[in-house]
Amino acid sequence: MRSLSILIFLSLISTIAWGQTTVNGIVKDSKSLAVIPGVTINIKGKATATQTNSKGEFTIEADPSESLQFVILGYTSQTVPINKKTVLEIFLESENEALEEVVVIGYGTANKRDLTGSIVQVKGSEIVDRPGTNPIASLQGKVAGLQVTNSGRPGQEPDLRIRGTNSIHGVKPLYVVDGLLNDNINFLNPDDVENIEVLKDPSSLAIFGVRGANGVIAITTKRAKTGQLNFDFSSRIGFKDVSHRMKLTDATQFKELYEEQRFNQGDSPYDYTHWNANTDWQNEIFRKGILNYNNLSVSNATDRNSFRMGLGYSLDQGVINHEKHSQITLNLSNEVRVTDNFKTGVIVNGYRAQLPQNRDVFGAVLAAPIAPVFNQEYGLYHTMPAFQRAQVGNPLTTIEERKNTFIGHNYRIIGNYYAEVEFLKNFSFRTNLSADYGFNQTRGYDGLVSVYNPEIQGDNKAERVGNLLTAVNQEQNKYYKIQTDWLLNYKNSFDKHNIQATAGYTTYMNGFENTTARRTQGDGYEIPNESRYWYVGIGDAKTHTGNGTGWETRTISYLARALYNYDGKYLLNTSFRRDGSSAFGRYKKPWQNFYALGLAWVVTQENFMQNQNVINNLKIKGSVAHLGNQDGGSNKYPMWAPMVAGNTAVFGNQIIPAYGPEYIPDDKLHWEVVKAWEAGFELRTFDNRLDIEAVYYSKNTDGILVRVPGILGSLPGLSNLGNIQNKGIEASVRWNQILSDDWKFAIGGNITTLKNKVVSLSSKGYDIVDGPSRTTEGYPIGYFWGYVHDGIFQTQADVNQSAKNGLGGGDFKPGDIRYKDLDGDGTITANDRTMIGNPTPDLFYGLSLSTSYKRFDLNIEFQGVYGNEIMRTWNQNQFATYNFLTDRINRWNGEGTSNWEPIIHEGRANNRVYSTYFIEDGSFFRLRDVTLAYTFPQETLGKLRLKNLRLFANAQNIFTFSNNTGFTPEIGGSATSFGVDKGTYPIPAIYTLGLNLNF
Repeated sequence: MRSLSILIFLSLISTIAWGQTTVNGIVKDSKSLAVIPGVTINIKGKATATQTNSKGEFTIEADPSESLQFVILGYTSQTVPINKKTVLEIFLESENEALEEVVVIGYGTANKRDLTGSIVQVKGSEIVDRPGTNPIASLQGKVAGLQVTNSGRPGQEPDLRIRGTNSIHGVKPLYVVDGLLNDNINFLNPDDVENIEVLKDPSSLAIFGVRGANGVIAITTKRAKTGQLNFDFSSRIGFKDVSHRMKLTDATQFKELYEEQRFNQGDSPYDYTHWNANTDWQNEIFRKGILNYNNLSVSNATDRNSFRMGLGYSLDQGVINHEKHSQITLNLSNEVRVTDNFKTGVIVNGYRAQLPQNRDVFGAVLAAPIAPVFNQEYGLYHTMPAFQRAQVGNPLTTIEERKNTFIGHNYRIIGNYYAEVEFLKNFSFRTNLSADYGFNQTRGYDGLVSVYNPEIQGDNKAERVGNLLTAVNQEQNKYYKIQTDWLLNYKNSFDKHNIQATAGYTTYMNGFENTTARRTQGDGYEIPNESRYWYVGIGDAKTHTGNGTGWETRTISYLARALYNYDGKYLLNTSFRRDGSSAFGRYKKPWQNFYALGLAWVVTQENFMQNQNVINNLKIKGSVAHLGNQDGGSNKYPMWAPMVAGNTAVFGNQIIPAYGPEYIPDDKLHWEVVKAWEAGFELRTFDNRLDIEAVYYSKNTDGILVRVPGILGSLPGLSNLGNIQNKGIEASVRWNQILSDDWKFAIGGNITTLKNKVVSLSSKGYDIVDGPSRTTEGYPIGYFWGYVHDGIFQTQADVNQSAKNGLGGGDFKPGDIRYKDLDGDGTITANDRTMIGNPTPDLFYGLSLSTSYKRFDLNIEFQGVYGNEIMRTWNQNQFATYNFLTDRINRWNGEGTSNWEPIIHEGRANNRVYSTYFIEDGSFFRLRDVTLAYTFPQETLGKLRLKNLRLFANAQNIFTFSNNTGFTPEIGGSATSFGVDKGTYPIPAIYTLGLNLNF
């Protein structure tokens, strides 16, 4: 019996031992790859534990199906399933990783902890799940100081402004993709993006010289990871929909208002015999657009060679039928380490896009709802009523009858070759040779269109509308950029001194050529509606017209930068750049100097901060710089004025046109200079859970190129006389919390205040007028100028007691808008106009919530803008009766009926001048993005022979809370005219499902 018990006991021990396995491993820092001693490793759910030794090594006995937990102060804990493995290599991320991360600073990189300015890094993984062909569109609400205004049009580039509008000539930041300077990134696939850095502060921008004033977006594309052969595939499919529609009258409401209008104008009632439909034109033109994005990449890297190739295809249909944007992208990188101190490589991006035939929503807003859509008998789209037929057509006529009459393609190839050699221990020399070549071509056809008109006498009710002759048009253009960089770097540490220095020479050439042509049909024949005929070689040679233009600019630059810190406490960042430009030099040497100085104090590195455990990092920082802006408007050579037609002279029987310069340039003309400074702090506290960064910034653009009015018929001048000021506060905050091994969450937000002012232009009272927008000394750039709505005249006695009408069109009458007599002269004239709105917001902000529970993760983002106005112009200048906003139901139609909406009367032109009646609140709050994802466990992936599989659902622009009447409160524009709603294309809600897999 005793022997049997011993046998059972030994069998049990043997069974337990057989179920265990010995796991050996090593734990390293994910960034530096240094081993981490003292890491506690325990079996999840058990008391069994061990620690890594001085070499970061560990050994533990565990069941193959169990998981190990790795915990050490200062690093994010990690749980890893054993999954029958006996050797593990673990990489832990430092909780101070944000300080250690390497960021692009222009012609090089640096650790964020060594910087004195405000650079924000957004990882490609944060935007990869979002639909869109432009990665910058996904930054909306994520970065303080960066205002992103997106467009709903497929393939459209967003409007970006970093810390305000700095000039009257342009707002776009500089893009730097893998070192190549560029003005757009339409060629770039979001799936190929590794990191995006937004450079905003003076100390990081001065190194870019004449191109740094509007800020910089630096993008690094993906590279292969050492020791891994990876195939990555991602796919997303979804749809977009216009969830918000404009509130326009239906047929019954329209008839009520239109009949009242005719009565007010003394006209007889309208004959609705053929006009008894109830058409919602918004429903007729909008559809659900399909989106599909597919990407495949392969990468592999060894100690000597790394290679990656990414291919992408995207399809983006608009919310209007027959709009389609598709593109194919290629990203190729290969780097070879020839020796231990010499490496060379090449990066290539290719792009081919099919452009959409863009359509406007304007017609669907204006068209009367009483008109039918289509006549089945004739197979033609219906015309509009006579009262708007000359100005407004059936919206579907343009969309359907002129569909597929445009062919447009963009082609682009961008190449970057580099070589780098390290020598004398602390030195390296790098050369970059980059080129960008783009070619665009379009062809179009103007066909003949007929509509059904029931008011035509006789049996034939078909009526020709639009052009009466067929025509074809072509356009081709090419642009090219060639850049060379020659950079010498020095990096060294001795005692408590740390220095990183760069000196270099760089050249840049940028050129553009464009050719357009058009030809109409000859007598007796029409050009067929077939794409093979859409070339200007067909048609009547007598009608052939053409045009061509081109330009080329060059710059050469010398640059230098030094980053220095003493004992990690005191930081210095200084840079200098000298730019020479082909645009100047007619009267003086074409050189300008730009420089920056940044200082920072890392308070937590001081001895008196070592005995506290509340503040993990505190940095006080500031920088000042002179930056440049080389965007001088449409003329690339401001020193050489364009020739324009002037007076003519008669020689014999010939009239000879004369040409002369458009303006007289100042002989000291130069690029604009932005004098910028900022001061702020960075704070990490509560065991690195709370991260706060805040700065005050100020930017003064000095020497803006402005026209000087001519005197007594003399030519105007061009001189550096303008000054624009932007200032405000940026702040961002984020809290990270680990609730358990399975549950984590983070909450963050950012806010930017902005105050813009035009300090001076060429002279007092000088205005830049751009539609309803105006730029004047003492006001914000592009502000809205007009009259102040002061109620509605209720009676004739009210009219008699008020200021007289000096706007033309007779006296004011009851039902008209009363305007404020600001100058007090008793008459409403042009002198009573004032600033009635500002398109620049007082502040913009973003909020984010993210949480992960086991293998699920959820991310929610909000975005908002406050304090700006919109000018509505789509129904301002009426030359016909358009459909009405439902607000017009509350119009004045008798004493006391309304004190805001005027009488309905086409003849009262004074009610349509620019005034606060057309000003709308541009503030809005939007649920910008929601992403829910699930990552499959390793056990399942092993069976599928996959390394990773992630499924996700994404929704964008789900809800927008706003007070404007248009499709969207998000309206971009130019430097001097933005926030103007001309019938702006909607920002649709987008819903997608997708997957990311790695094998």
